[in-house]
Amino acid sequence: MPSSYVIGPHFESFIKEQIDQGRYASASEVIRDGLRALEDRERLRALRLERLRAEIQQGIEGGPGRPLTEVAGELKRRYQRWAEKGAPSDAM
Repeated sequence: MPSSYVIGPHFESFIKEQIDQGRYASASEVIRDGLRALEDRERLRALRLERLRAEIQQGIEGGPGRPLTEVAGELKRRYQRWAEKGAPSDAM
């Protein structure tokens, strides 16, 4: 079921350029390739969003966080010990 769409002069010119350069044989090929790229991008976006939601859920299930002052204090003490005694070989 063929359809027609108005894509404007910019994309008309781009499609013609792709055909003139021999990259595609027809406007339909250019459009199909563009739609495949869009489909891939949307699939990746959905996958990233799914992973992000899983990480957020994992954080929620991990229990309450710790105050920044507590964590910063621990890091400061650790770095002070390293400055005095040298950093352990697996610290970096």
